Amino acid sequence: MRLSMPSDPMRPAPTRVLTRRREVADTWTLELEPGGTAERPFAPGQFNMLYVFGVGEIPISLSGDPASPHRQVHTVRAVGPVSRALAALGPDAAVGVRGPFGQGWPVEAAAGADVVLIAGGLGLAPLRPALYYILSRRARYGRVVLLYGARSPGDILFRRELERWRRRTDLEVRVTVDHAGSDWLGRVGVATNLVPLASFDPGDTVAFVCGPEVMMRFAVAALREAGVDTAAIYLSMERNMKCAIGHCGHCQFGPTFVCKDGPVLSFERIRGLLSRKEI
Repeated sequence: MRLSMPSDPMRPAPTRVLTRRREVADTWTLELEPGGTAERPFAPGQFNMLYVFGVGEIPISLSGDPASPHRQVHTVRAVGPVSRALAALGPDAAVGVRGPFGQGWPVEAAAGADVVLIAGGLGLAPLRPALYYILSRRARYGRVVLLYGARSPGDILFRRELERWRRRTDLEVRVTVDHAGSDWLGRVGVATNLVPLASFDPGDTVAFVCGPEVMMRFAVAALREAGVDTAAIYLSMERNMKCAIGHCGHCQFGPTFVCKDGPVLSFERIRGLLSRKEI
């Protein structure tokens, strides 16, 4: 799904924070008020540039339902000066918005096939709109599988929603954590260990992967080992984005600009670059 570019992509639209909800210790979900760019439709996998006045601007993936474009939802992990400032914004605080930008998940092209979504950590946030889209059109897809790995039980995002998804009979959800105490009754291990346990037809599967880059490399290896065609694997890449329209070059990844050509890219397009850890 490719949507039009904002009329003035370099001008942030002042917007108000409506709600702020804590997901885990260092991660918050912000919903922005409708108006300006906040009314623009977005495709699953796209991102906005969020500007905290007097602090700076960073790219944040949209994590809400694309069927409700008036609800611009972003899930932010507080790890740097701008993201910490964003996460601290309360209701009625002002924030600048540019976007949406980039190419999203090929949800329409995946219709008719099985879909496997593999998320690591905060990578569940950019994948959530794709899952919303697929579930709202569930009859158009084969088996749908969500494999999610977090660092610990306390780092699991969208916990209540995961429980609701687990109760569905038309969606397979598997969750694992890297480490846990004795009170954790779930699986322990990395997300890629879930691939052999999942039920899907590798010859007719499209895979969406989002998480730390090292995790995505191992996810691709696990999917290939399971028999998934590399042409059917898509990754959401993260780079230092500044302009968001391919002019400044900050996010250049070989011949690719992650902001403009991505952030969702086919594995075939970047397979040679992913093998070079220094890029």
